[in-house]
Amino acid sequence: MTARIERPLSPHIQNYRWTLTMALSIVHRATGVALYVGTLLLAWWLIAAASGPAAYAHVQAFTGSIIGRLIVFGYTWALMHHMLSGIRHFVWDLGYGFKANEREALTWGALIGGIALTVLVWIIAYAIGGGR
Repeated sequence: MTARIERPLSPHIQNYRWTLTMALSIVHRATGVALYVGTLLLAWWLIAAASGPAAYAHVQAFTGSIIGRLIVFGYTWALMHHMLSGIRHFVWDLGYGFKANEREALTWGALIGGIALTVLVWIIAYAIGGGR
């Protein structure tokens, strides 16, 4: 009969208490994927602008709709959040910010900063563009 070998369990996500840092690490990856999809919209807009007024009008009609604005707003947030989260990772790559309070501050900074920058960009866009 074979003896059962007791091996240590590898750490698993179920063994850890969820932290904001863990959640935003996953969100950072998700925003990276969202940026790929959003860049297709940007390419569509640029191609339409180069193709002429009719093609451009179609893109403008889509981005001017409620669903289009929500998608562009989400793209803006993904861009801002991913940028700030990337800066957070860069700080860690430099060897700083590993203490618990520093990690939390960087994480909250990326979260709140991403939202604040997104709202700021949209306020400026509406102020310049007149809500078009």
